[in-house]
Amino acid sequence: MSEIEKTVPAKPAGKKAAGKEGVGGTVRVFVEALIIALVVRTLLFQPFEIPSGSLIPTLEIGDYLFVSKFSYGYSRYSFPFGIAPFSGRILGSLPTQGDIAVFKGPKDNSTDFIKRVIGLPGDTVQVIEGRLYINDKIVERQPIEPYRTRDFFGNPIDAPQYIETLPNGVQHRVIEIEGDRGGFDNTPKYEVPPGHVFMMGDNRDNSADSRDMNSMGYVPVENLEGKAQVIFFSIDDRSSFWKVWDWPWAIRWNRLFTGIH
Repeated sequence: MSEIEKTVPAKPAGKKAAGKEGVGGTVRVFVEALIIALVVRTLLFQPFEIPSGSLIPTLEIGDYLFVSKFSYGYSRYSFPFGIAPFSGRILGSLPTQGDIAVFKGPKDNSTDFIKRVIGLPGDTVQVIEGRLYINDKIVERQPIEPYRTRDFFGNPIDAPQYIETLPNGVQHRVIEIEGDRGGFDNTPKYEVPPGHVFMMGDNRDNSADSRDMNSMGYVPVENLEGKAQVIFFSIDDRSSFWKVWDWPWAIRWNRLFTGIH
C-alpha cells in the first residue's frame, strides 16, 4: 500500500471550533444587547404607552412616549420588578410643578400611572366649583376653543377646554367633560405631606388621581419612576401598534416626536 493510500483525509481544520465560536458569538451578542437595553431602560429612558384618557388633551390613548428615568433620581421602583440593592432614593430631586410623571400607584406599589404634578410637599390643594386652588390661591384659567373628545359612554362631544397657568408659570391645557359639576369638582382641602406629591389628570372629570383618597391619594416621591419627555409614536385608539396594515391612516402623524408639556 502506498503512502498516499494509507493517508486518511484530514478533516477541515478548525471547522468544529468555528461552529462553536459562531453559536457562542451569537449568544454573547444577544446577552450584550440585552444588558445594554436593560441599562438604558433602567437608568436613562423607558418607553410607556398611554392606556387611558386621564391626560386628554395633553396625551391621547394610543400615544407612545419616552420617560426619562434620571429626572428625579432612582429608587427601587426604577428597576424591573422593584429589584434594587438599596432603599430610599439616590440622586433624588423633587419634580417641578406641572411635570407629567410616571409612578407606581401608592395603593399596590406595582401599577404604573401617569399624571401631572400639581402639589409639592407642604402645598395645599383644593377644587371648588371646578376651579383649582393651590395654597389658597385660585389658579388662572383661560377658556379656549372646545376640545373634540368622547364622553363616558363613547359618544363624541365638544368638551370645554382651558389653558391653566400654575403658580410657577407652567401652562397646560385641561378639559371639563361635565363642565364644573363633575364628581371631583368640589373637594376638601388637601395638605400634601412631606415626601409626597399631589397628582391630577388634565381630563379633570375623567381621572382617578390624588383627589380620590380611596383609589390613589398622595403619591410618595419614592414611587416616581420618571418624567414624560417626548411622544415617539401615536396611533388611533381604535387600532393597535401591531396592526401595521392600519398605520397609513391610523397613525397620528402630527403627534410624532412632539415634546410633552
